[in-house]
Amino acid sequence: MTATLGNLPTPASADSIRDRQWYLESLDVSRISAISTGRGVIVAVLDSGTYPHPDIRHNLLRGSNKASLGEGDGKADNNGHGTRMAALIAGHGHGKDSGIKGIAPSAKILPVIISNDGLGDAIIMAKGVTWAASQKAKVINISGATGPGFDLSDSVKAAIEDDIVVVAAAGNTSSDAILTYPAAFDGVLAVGATGRNGKHSPTSVKDDKIQICAPGVDIISAQPKREYGSATGTSDSAAIVSGAAALIRAEFPDLSAKDVIHRLTATADDIGPVGRDDECGFGRLNIVKALTADVPPLAGGGSASPGKSVGATAVPSAVRPEFFTPSGVPRAEAESAGDGSAWVLGGFAGLVVLGGVLIALGLRRRRR
Repeated sequence: MTATLGNLPTPASADSIRDRQWYLESLDVSRISAISTGRGVIVAVLDSGTYPHPDIRHNLLRGSNKASLGEGDGKADNNGHGTRMAALIAGHGHGKDSGIKGIAPSAKILPVIISNDGLGDAIIMAKGVTWAASQKAKVINISGATGPGFDLSDSVKAAIEDDIVVVAAAGNTSSDAILTYPAAFDGVLAVGATGRNGKHSPTSVKDDKIQICAPGVDIISAQPKREYGSATGTSDSAAIVSGAAALIRAEFPDLSAKDVIHRLTATADDIGPVGRDDECGFGRLNIVKALTADVPPLAGGGSASPGKSVGATAVPSAVRPEFFTPSGVPRAEAESAGDGSAWVLGGFAGLVVLGGVLIALGLRRRRR
């Protein structure tokens, strides 16, 4: 099953690049930078690689090439897509206010090549997820699409169980008719796109599994080797959300991955029909609120950092623990007997015991 890595960008000149990052103002990034920059957080970018562009090279770690039999460090990009995503996540720019500024400019990028030409498959993507998890990545960004392979399902599930936030692009209407994988797997933060007007973009697919939207129209970013380009698609939206996840993981280091997703969705701005919808899920990304709002952690999912107050915010059902089972896999196969069946049998046994107690009490009353 082939995987796509997004739309090709339109080349741009190097002049006034920062001014063309319109989404920085809409997300209030200048205020965000005073709260968190993502320091200490590793974000794995599973894509076409990340070229050491001047705007990202200082945040670039040694990665891996899973799309080739030969060894590689992930610091090559024949397609340009991966470099774009990395810069959107953790670009530090160059000079004074020049070049691309990422959402989490102090985060580190772990480049993992899963495609050398913009195409790939679920097995290679699965290898990339597994390797990224082994390298202590706290966030995995997958701005690509493929089919529901069993290997991919297993690797994504394992990453989530290892407390990693997995973020994936929902898909573009120009190439995808329905929500793509791995975004369709439960537990993955599926991201749609909004336009300059702050509303759902018609270029973004609709599905009830989409949880959040972020800017994804006319997004300028870095290109190999020292170039820039503008593109539209949920790939860019997913990268922006991955940057936001890195900010939260840095600001709230004790929060679990599920709580990070909860914090992002619980503080999103509802921009469609009241409540959750199939366009943008819980709404549009609001990073300032995600970093500053009083949001209680999920039960057993971790705690806020010391000094952070928590309030009474409803828990979105999409991020409750019981929903974290890969879709496309029968529940009986996806869960071990120790997960689901034991709970069901235990509950049944409890009812039997309770029934026996009630009957005994009834008999004692009759005897009296």
